[in-house]
Amino acid sequence: MNQGRNVFRAIVLTLGFAFLYIPIVSLIVYSFNKSRLVTVWGGFSTKWYGELLRNEQILNAAWLSLKVAAIAATLAVVLGTLAGLVLARFGPFKGRTLLSGLTTAPLVMPEVITGLSLEQLIGWPQGRGMTTIIISHITFTMAFVTIIVQSRLAQMDDSLEEAAMDLGARPHKVFFLITLPIIAPALMSGWLLAFTLSLDDLVITSFVAGPGSSTLPMVIFSKVRLGVSPDINALATILVLIVAVGALIAGVFTARQQKIRDRDAQMALAANQQMIESLKKG
Repeated sequence: MNQGRNVFRAIVLTLGFAFLYIPIVSLIVYSFNKSRLVTVWGGFSTKWYGELLRNEQILNAAWLSLKVAAIAATLAVVLGTLAGLVLARFGPFKGRTLLSGLTTAPLVMPEVITGLSLEQLIGWPQGRGMTTIIISHITFTMAFVTIIVQSRLAQMDDSLEEAAMDLGARPHKVFFLITLPIIAPALMSGWLLAFTLSLDDLVITSFVAGPGSSTLPMVIFSKVRLGVSPDINALATILVLIVAVGALIAGVFTARQQKIRDRDAQMALAANQQMIESLKKG
């Protein structure tokens, strides 16, 4: 019986991974296709990577997307941290429910509705461009940062901050010396999530972008509508490679941090045991 269950689980797992990753593998393989026809293999070639590096439209769109994502993620972390701090540390106050609702609304709001509302709010006819894209991306990515920071602060031991203030530390000093280092991993997670969401967004950006401010998803979508070209496969392969390397680095860093925490815990446990033994002998 157990053997049959294990076989069934292995089959389901294999089919699941195949469903997820076979399209990505085929995309990578056809990025080295010599033929211009995506579905017809014409031999191995890397010429489409060269064509991609000479495509100024894609390069400019990629640079714009990176700048927008970096700026929007940084400002979203600042604003989201403040909102999360207010919701987690301040008690009941007038307007708390409204603030909480406005903060989490972008999480459940359809992107079309969000984009349409932002278009009417910041839709200057002569001023749409990078600035309006950044404002719109901050609006919906800040909600994710707020939830992450608020959850981390809710799990944090308040006694650490109270002890620092009892020793005479000012609230701003407590925040920068005690609270901020503890929630730093949550801030980094929020920044990475906001950066990814901003870099990947298409719907909201389409509403607030102006002439000459097309981001990379917009350029890719416009090209795919006319048919997938081999240079798009090359671009997607590069993005997959960047994501894979980033995930590998993050995994190595997380494993190293876990080893350090386990070592510190073992050292603390050994010290406690030595103290208990010394007290017994005394």
